[in-house]
Amino acid sequence: MRFMETPDTAADTAPEPAAESTPEAAAEHTGIAALDWAAASAEPQYRAAVVDLLGALAYGELAAFERLAEDAKLAPTLGDKAELAKMASAEFHHFERLRDRLSAIDAEPTVAMEPFAKALDDFHRQTAPSDWLEGLVKAYVGDSIASDFYREVAARLDSDTRSLVLGVLDDTGHGNFAVEKVRAAIEAEPRVGGRLALWARRLMGEALSQAQRVVADRDALSTMLVGGVDGMAAGFDLAEVGRMFSRITEAHTKRMAALGLAA
Repeated sequence: MRFMETPDTAADTAPEPAAESTPEAAAEHTGIAALDWAAASAEPQYRAAVVDLLGALAYGELAAFERLAEDAKLAPTLGDKAELAKMASAEFHHFERLRDRLSAIDAEPTVAMEPFAKALDDFHRQTAPSDWLEGLVKAYVGDSIASDFYREVAARLDSDTRSLVLGVLDDTGHGNFAVEKVRAAIEAEPRVGGRLALWARRLMGEALSQAQRVVADRDALSTMLVGGVDGMAAGFDLAEVGRMFSRITEAHTKRMAALGLAA
């Protein structure tokens, strides 16, 4: 789900969104974020939030594996088909890491994933690509929006969980593939750009709505998102939530530019 990052080979691309704009890079870790899992998990609400997070991320990876395998059918060449199959394999390996971690912390993986299945399935059903190019834009733009969201959350996690989450969000090197294909298609037929720009804007709206639903529906996760366990007694910081979504929107605009599309 999270294999696409802005490539560093295009002249108008931007640094990875998480590098400077997220809380991860803004300050040294304090509170829960300075602890390891053994110490942090003593707080029941924090433990519940981590189980939610890993469950959501695990189901997202599993759904991405299924989607990419299906999208491979739209590939115009055998080489392109193989590339998508490679991407799908990377997603499944990410899923396995998350599933194994849930088991290791005594959480049943299927139970942890279940609350998020419908929202993610609805998102993929509502944003099913109609052709190869839409599938690439969805993989590059749509999945990266989710990646940005999870990176925001990672800044508030204990060191062990943060390392795992950032590990499964790592770029697996396929971002350049999507950018190259989409840019070439637009160069060959410029009017394709308008259609894909509209598609990417739709993906942005649907992905942010999904993220907001996840935050709103899961109390422990939403509380952690706005300050971690240290901030649980202080209540919700709506301004910080707004800033978070602003950062995600800004990163989306930069990815659109990388594809040669208007945001």
